Amino acid sequence: MAAIDDVRNASKQFYAALNSMANGDAKPMSDIWAHSRDVTTMHPIGGRQVGWDQVRGPWEEVAKLASKGKIALNDQLIQVSGTLAYKTGNESGQFTFAGHQVSIGHRVTNVYRQDAGKWKIVHHHTDISPAMLDILREVQSKP
Repeated sequence: MAAIDDVRNASKQFYAALNSMANGDAKPMSDIWAHSRDVTTMHPIGGRQVGWDQVRGPWEEVAKLASKGKIALNDQLIQVSGTLAYKTGNESGQFTFAGHQVSIGHRVTNVYRQDAGKWKIVHHHTDISPAMLDILREVQSKP
């Protein structure tokens, strides 16, 4: 049970960092993520990033456009096997993205790995958000 509690704590840290990002500050993401070449993301804005250098980019880009955010994890399920763990659940909330109010309602899977005795996130995957993609297209089309 201690490992599940430790992963639950890492999840709380991730969601604190996610809420910081949804309020314009992506820096806390750096603390909860492993910084290795094998970390991956598949964000609600699409694409797949591999390796910390690529993974941190979308967090930083979204933070530049985000404010007034509150995102929560619901219906959390954690499974641990040795030094790997995964968590599934549903993210809900809202934030302002490039001046537009966006509601969040995604399924999510996060994978954690023990790194120097601490659980660090190594993969984050959510459903695609058509609303966020539309806003990004609008922002990118402006000169």
